[in-house]
Amino acid sequence: MGVPSMPCFKLDQTFFGLEPKDRIALHSNLWDLVWAGDGRWDWDTIYALPIHLRGFFITKLQKLQDEKKKANEVMKEKSMNPPKKKIAKLGI
Repeated sequence: MGVPSMPCFKLDQTFFGLEPKDRIALHSNLWDLVWAGDGRWDWDTIYALPIHLRGFFITKLQKLQDEKKKANEVMKEKSMNPPKKKIAKLGI
């Protein structure tokens, strides 16, 4: 004999929580913050941060990465095209 089915009891997920597909993005962001922190933060600290602070740190890290990328491109262009030095003529 099976368990009686009662229409008033829902056994589905009834609380607000993350879907399994959202957990991947969450943990990816956490890993990025811990990795980019260079040992300044640990997993528990980042996990306990409020969401708005995590978002703030993620946008700051993205800006820093973009600035580093631009600086590297400028340095690469300078190294590919070094300025030509003028040779002084001797007055003979």
